[in-house]
Amino acid sequence: IPALATERRFAQRLREHLEEQQLLDGRYQLQQVPGGRVALPVLEEKLSQLSLPPEMPCELVQIQQDPVPSRASRRRTPAQKLRDELQRLLGGSWSEELERDVPHAWQRHGDLVLLSEDSFKAVPWERLGPALWDMVASALGAKRVARRGRVLPDGMRTPSVTLLLGQDGWVEHVDNGIRYTFDVTKCMFSPGNITEKLRVASLPCSGEVLVDLYAGIGYFTLPFLVHAGAAFVHACEWNVHAVEALHRTLVLNRVQDRCCVHHGDSRQLELRDVADRVNLGLIPSSEEGWPVACRVLKKDTGGVLHIHHNVETPTVPTPVLPAQQGSPEATSSDGEVQHPMEDAGKEAVGARIRPEWQRWAEVTATRIQGLLAELHGRPWCTSIVHIEAVKSYAPHVHHLVLDLECRPALP
Repeated sequence: IPALATERRFAQRLREHLEEQQLLDGRYQLQQVPGGRVALPVLEEKLSQLSLPPEMPCELVQIQQDPVPSRASRRRTPAQKLRDELQRLLGGSWSEELERDVPHAWQRHGDLVLLSEDSFKAVPWERLGPALWDMVASALGAKRVARRGRVLPDGMRTPSVTLLLGQDGWVEHVDNGIRYTFDVTKCMFSPGNITEKLRVASLPCSGEVLVDLYAGIGYFTLPFLVHAGAAFVHACEWNVHAVEALHRTLVLNRVQDRCCVHHGDSRQLELRDVADRVNLGLIPSSEEGWPVACRVLKKDTGGVLHIHHNVETPTVPTPVLPAQQGSPEATSSDGEVQHPMEDAGKEAVGARIRPEWQRWAEVTATRIQGLLAELHGRPWCTSIVHIEAVKSYAPHVHHLVLDLECRPALP
């Protein structure tokens, strides 16, 4: 990838992409290579799984020089400490299968570590009993341990999480100066949306009334209130566990007086003509919420819709257009997922808007314009303000946000 200083945030985004696929080799540093470029180390045994993002100017190269060891490789990280302790206990039973079973990355929420779903699945671990989880907690500097499973297909993205050590799943997580609290066994925390949370935190919302149609535990509700200066937020959520977490989080951040939580199906929301801005933070599509968003916008002045959607892109390279892009989360050298702070939300050079994204935005703008005209019985104007690429959701699928300005047409 290009080695210019202005491309650092792009390098962070690519690092995130490789980390999500568990392809980055944490033993070595990013290093300069001929041609004014820099290289990120990829695990050789996983090259067959490598899928480079089409919008990123990068390529696969083989470096004919000794790689530079990372700082992590020169010290005993928690992950290495855990592996060494386990290998000592199992002795001659150690195998390549068990080596793959030991976690190399995890999320930390206060004193709880959340392991990936493929950690410790091999049968020999069972004979260690409860002592295994005590050892994991000690090595990773935690008091509680949980393991993530697949998200349940219940329409609420309920996590399948097993608490392995500890009696209580409630945790507190600080993100961009905001304190979130939730039960990891009942609610998800989505660190991959950090770019959008940082972006909305910087929007000029002073004095505005906002409706957040899919609030969850407050991923976007809180940045709008705490950092963007929204005067009031109507937060809609139908998951009872997320609603409880949202109430607690509002109190933690002392903004409960500026938010009304509406528990139930947002499609049945009775609010009308109240919002300067509406957030539709649901993927793969927020389309079912478009009529509601049109109803809650102020009928005389309109406002801005933030429309989330997963958009497919072809594998064949196509021309690209300049765009803005936030910077992603990163992973620390010891495997723990980290989250950038305030200055990580600035623009990154090198981001691109693909023609497919532009076409989706234009079709969406036209459809919203039609919904507004039908609802109010008069013409409305819609204009594309911004298209934000939040993250790669799956191969050739991107999570996008369209900022769409909607105003009643002048007579």
